[in-house]
Amino acid sequence: MDNIDPQAPGTGNGARAAEWARLVELVALHRDRAAFTTLFDHFAPRIEMHLQRLGLDAAQAEEIAQEVMVTLWRKATLFDPAKSSLSTWLYRIARNRRIDLTRRDRTDFVDPQSPAILDIAAEGQIDQTFDGQQRDDIVRKLVTELPSEQLGLVQLAFYEGLSHSQIAERTGIPLGTVKSRLRLAFTRLRRGLEAAGVEESR
Repeated sequence: MDNIDPQAPGTGNGARAAEWARLVELVALHRDRAAFTTLFDHFAPRIEMHLQRLGLDAAQAEEIAQEVMVTLWRKATLFDPAKSSLSTWLYRIARNRRIDLTRRDRTDFVDPQSPAILDIAAEGQIDQTFDGQQRDDIVRKLVTELPSEQLGLVQLAFYEGLSHSQIAERTGIPLGTVKSRLRLAFTRLRRGLEAAGVEESR
């Protein structure tokens, strides 16, 4: 199990921990954006740095840190200051997201030699109310909405059939960055499909 960052805010500081708990309560009860902004600005960069120290690259660490803070916004009512400090709670969420990311590493990548980009939804339980053409149209739309740094790599991987190493060689982008950007692209596509009702949550 990963150790909590000993420098995490709120650790061993009762007054500060109480202030974090108060801000979380404002988020939970009133959806207070100012309180959330204060929490985000303080915790997100610290969580991101902690994840990088654990071995994640910058893009992965940023993605998970943002997911953690979104979880705080959505599920602030679940935080119980009597059970743990806010930093411990957030770092535990980050740890779980990191484990999920490691598991996805084993399954997320489709063979670059395959035209499977238009069948990505087949990885999950596909809603049969969508025919193939509808699904293809949705995937194409989602692909065009990817950030430029991800879109270019997806095009190289699936439309030109390049491997990760070939993409890194052609673009001059480090191999680890190529992999992380493609992972982020897959995550974005999968979430877009779920939001469109094409892929059911697993």
